[in-house]
Amino acid sequence: MEKIVLVDGNNLIYRSYFATAYTGSIMRNSSGFPTNALYGLVNMLNKIIDLEKPKYLLVAFDKGKTFRHEMYPEYKAGRAEIPEELILQFKKAKELLDAMGIVWIDDDANEADDIIGTFAKRARNNDEYEATIISSDKDLLQLIGKDVNVKLLKSGDFDLMTQTTFFEKYGFEPKQMIDLKALMGDSSDNIPGVKGIGEKTAIKLLKDYKTLDGVYENIDKLTPKLQEKLNVDKENAYMSYKLVTINEDVPLDKGIDDFRYYGSNVEALTALYKELEFNSFLKNIKEVKKDKQELCFIIVDEKTNLDLDEEISLFIETSEENYHKASIFGVSVCDEKNNYFIPFALFEKFIPFLKTKKIKTYDIKKHYVLLNKYNLNFVYDLFLAGYLLEYNVKEDISELATIKGEELPYFDKKEEDINVIAKRASMKARYIFDTCNDFIDEMDKKEVLKLYSEIELPLAFVLARMEIDGVNIDIKFLKEMGREISIKMELIANEIYNLAGENFNILSTKQLGEILFEKLGLQTYKKTKTGFSTGRDVLEKLKYDHDIIPLIIEYRNLSKLSSNYIDGLIDLVYEDGKIHTIYNQALTRTGRLSSKDPNIQNIPIRTPYGSKIRKAFVPNKGNLILAADYSQIELRVLAHISDAEMLIQAFKDDKDIHAITASKIFDVELYQVTKEMRRSAKAVNFGIVYGISPFGLSEDLDIPITEAKIFIDKYLEEFPGVKKYMDDTIKQAHKDGFVKTLFNRIRVIDELKQKNRILVQAGERIALNTPIQGTSADIIKIAMINIEKRIKQEGLVSKMLIQVHDELVFDVVKTELEKISEIVKFEMENVIKMKVPLRIEIDSGESWYEAK
Repeated sequence: MEKIVLVDGNNLIYRSYFATAYTGSIMRNSSGFPTNALYGLVNMLNKIIDLEKPKYLLVAFDKGKTFRHEMYPEYKAGRAEIPEELILQFKKAKELLDAMGIVWIDDDANEADDIIGTFAKRARNNDEYEATIISSDKDLLQLIGKDVNVKLLKSGDFDLMTQTTFFEKYGFEPKQMIDLKALMGDSSDNIPGVKGIGEKTAIKLLKDYKTLDGVYENIDKLTPKLQEKLNVDKENAYMSYKLVTINEDVPLDKGIDDFRYYGSNVEALTALYKELEFNSFLKNIKEVKKDKQELCFIIVDEKTNLDLDEEISLFIETSEENYHKASIFGVSVCDEKNNYFIPFALFEKFIPFLKTKKIKTYDIKKHYVLLNKYNLNFVYDLFLAGYLLEYNVKEDISELATIKGEELPYFDKKEEDINVIAKRASMKARYIFDTCNDFIDEMDKKEVLKLYSEIELPLAFVLARMEIDGVNIDIKFLKEMGREISIKMELIANEIYNLAGENFNILSTKQLGEILFEKLGLQTYKKTKTGFSTGRDVLEKLKYDHDIIPLIIEYRNLSKLSSNYIDGLIDLVYEDGKIHTIYNQALTRTGRLSSKDPNIQNIPIRTPYGSKIRKAFVPNKGNLILAADYSQIELRVLAHISDAEMLIQAFKDDKDIHAITASKIFDVELYQVTKEMRRSAKAVNFGIVYGISPFGLSEDLDIPITEAKIFIDKYLEEFPGVKKYMDDTIKQAHKDGFVKTLFNRIRVIDELKQKNRILVQAGERIALNTPIQGTSADIIKIAMINIEKRIKQEGLVSKMLIQVHDELVFDVVKTELEKISEIVKFEMENVIKMKVPLRIEIDSGESWYEAK
């Protein structure tokens, strides 16, 4: 999801001004111009950019009187006049924003809150975005919702308010902030509310009666004194409701794309900083090279002779981001001095020349796939370098360049002008070439160069080969399965209609909520602004309360299976009868691989129908599918790094670790452990790996929190090595601000720096899990590299097809089955020498399903 940051400009400037104005020490430059508000504004915006790393950034301002003044002339009356020194700084603030490359908006009829509300709504309604609102104004809390949060500024820090943290604080939904202000008023804006009702009383009323309407509908249940206050000021309450309601539909001539943040105009910003005498900010501006000139490039034709050194950079411009489907517009290549753009129609003419070069690029895997038949010598990947250095890398190199203070044009599939495309590609190829040594030095300094050169770089070529080969899909089977699921859904639907007493749209949250909670009278657990919540968590709590609930859960699961994994897979099969997924090598912060188009990692396996999806994954004709899965690899890594003696011994003796854990936490002999005890122990074992809380374990096992806490405490008592690892890891993470895997993969944990306890606890869970999950990810990556190498060395035809979490899947020629099994077992179990043995489970069959 793309990050949008929406800043309340008036709020920031006022805070910055009065933070020093009250002390009488207003900053001024040597000409006497006041600068305190501007200095605070720039300082805060720099922090926001560093912390949030937004793709889109907007600052909203008030302009003057709005519709609220027309509705209530006394709106904001009584406020002190704006100081002249502050008025002077407002105009200059907008100049600064322009120079910083930050878009700002004001509107004649609406306030900054309304502008922010409008874009927050657009973010809520679009799954591609997530928005963070920054202000100290609590009125904006009403905008919190799906993918929209608010950072409430306070002295030197902020409170992050999400749907969860808001509810924990107030006990009602964010939209009810309007009702709260309507009842208690707001003296800062001269909003009357109901005289005599403060925040505490207003909150209690809303917890009991939900809304302002609800309060007045139940007024006869209140004390006489409270009734009197509400009756006297009823008109004021409803007027206040309208005043504090943010307008989320301001007709603006700008869209989200208009405030994409590319970075500052260094020249303009330098001039302003010098004028305002912001010397400390001047030091942080990247120096503009005096000899830097407009990039010159040559669009080659058939007569062009390329003049390039041995080391070059290469960047491809394509028609779309899914490179398996994309057409290539052209290829930009450059060295120290020269920049060429080769239209793809002419590319093959220059292949013999380019084959002799050492090529640097951004996203080697993508470039290798696109140019695989030419066998070029790719040696460096800026994409992977940025990833290992903890930069927020994306598919577009421009994202990384922006973080590093450079400005590159973004990918635009609508662009058709060859000159524009050529310039864009040439700028990116030039950036790759110019920054290569800097990134290598940085990797060396941060001790991730070995991780880059020995794991991530060679893995990119393995993944590229897997993507090119693809996986055979039995479409006929999927269609038959789809018909079977459709019939099953129809039967379940009829049962649901009989129990409900009427037909309705089972997948409609609104209609389902009305059936369950109004008609059938089931207990409600959550209610949203649009009606009753019928989420998975709610249905799980109700599944024993009515026979209709398990049927609804099953119907939803089948619907999701049909749309996502039957129709979804069929739609992604190429003309060759295969899917060609894209492995995300630089996405997760733990180092685990993921995939898209399709997301193979998410193919369900825990339900009968879900697991059958794997029957559609088949080998080449006459071959077999072989699947090899690490057995409890994360627990084995935990045993190794925690040095927990009993865990280590259990794995050495090849004992059932879950049964052993059960015997410890239930205090019974091993032979007395029941299946239910083992299931609980398994949840505890894996929960410890993920830093699970008593609440989380209670949810997983459907037991009281107190009982879950006893399980965790007993586990840590019986395995003191694990407890020491957890305590030491959290302590060191707080000290360093990061954790590492055994292979030196770094994960910086910003959450540990926050003052919000919930965020800090989340950071501590990350600190506990990352060394374990990250090391497991590194282990299977090394295994993949070594297996691929062995298959090539021994001249085998069989191939590695798929990687999913801790599992590798192969298309194996039957005559090579024994040899491939031997290679896979050896390489996967001997990646690293640990205190416990690594073990795999391996099997084969006519499909992926049969191999499991």
